[in-house]
Amino acid sequence: MFWTGPWRFARLAMAALAMIAGLLATTPETAKAAPYAAFVMDARTGEVLHTSNADRRLHPASLTKMMTLYLAIEAVKEGRLSLDQKVRVSSRAAKQPPSKIGLRAGSRVSIRNLMRAAAVKSANDAAVALAEATAGSVENWARMATARAHSMGMSNTTFKNPHGLTQSGHLSTARDMSVLGRRLFFDHPEYYNLFARKKTTAMGRTIHATNRRLLGSYRGADGIKTGYTRAAGFNLVASAHRGQQHVIATVFGARSSADRTQKVSVLLDKGFARSPTRTAVIPPRNVSHTQVARAATPPTRPQAPQSLLDRVGAVIAPTAMASERPAVSSSRHAPSRAATPRARPVTEIGFAINMPPRRP
Repeated sequence: MFWTGPWRFARLAMAALAMIAGLLATTPETAKAAPYAAFVMDARTGEVLHTSNADRRLHPASLTKMMTLYLAIEAVKEGRLSLDQKVRVSSRAAKQPPSKIGLRAGSRVSIRNLMRAAAVKSANDAAVALAEATAGSVENWARMATARAHSMGMSNTTFKNPHGLTQSGHLSTARDMSVLGRRLFFDHPEYYNLFARKKTTAMGRTIHATNRRLLGSYRGADGIKTGYTRAAGFNLVASAHRGQQHVIATVFGARSSADRTQKVSVLLDKGFARSPTRTAVIPPRNVSHTQVARAATPPTRPQAPQSLLDRVGAVIAPTAMASERPAVSSSRHAPSRAATPRARPVTEIGFAINMPPRRP
């Protein structure tokens, strides 16, 4: 009886500890289900091939980092940043929870390494450091990213942070994230390989992609980005090529990484089955209401009636406005933007729009 009590107490204590550990260690594979949404498009034209709950505002999780990288790449191409430029890591960036690359406050890291860590490892600390380098602060970045999203037509998206961790008001949709994935492919094709890598090196060490399960199992898969939080579930924007076909599929709210891969594979199959083998490519365009209004407003001229030369100028004015942008520095780290094309001759349709009605 003397030894029975202590052994029994020890067994009870171990059982209690195991139960507590099981409650605390809620692994992603056992997380509760989040709302499901799906969207499939023909990436060449933007044509919608399948939707399910696609416009419901949900937590995007690390799909957010697609915009973080989009804006950083844009800054590099415009000369505001360079790939080998080293930026100081803030304490805010260093304190971000996993997934992370392990940045230390006060250290200096190149934009190149931050982009690799954010795209491949989905590192939250790297995402914050990139946002601060791009916009000066996370708050400025959130305003910039939201405005940029709306200009792309992502009207149901609001960004509050650059990593996608759950925050009130930080929401998007399966449709909007698909649009963003397509814009990365069309707007920054020279950087798109970031999202296709199964592994890469950053800060002198090898890191493995969070999306390597799909990249290694689905024929033609070439990106783009995964995401997971408890509130979001398992999210994924995926791109795949087969011959001349190119399909983008997005899933929100899968139950596990395996379930996410399986669901996206089915969606991609559905997209390839429904998209034509050949079609004309239609690049995406911005739909900013401010830009549209500005371009559509004819210049005010004091003289009347308007001469034929003035009417021609009113038609080509939106094209000429683009030439007012400041010059962009050119280097191997910050390639210059293509020059603004010359205005084409005004068509008969253009004259019809701007000419006043003929008098008898």
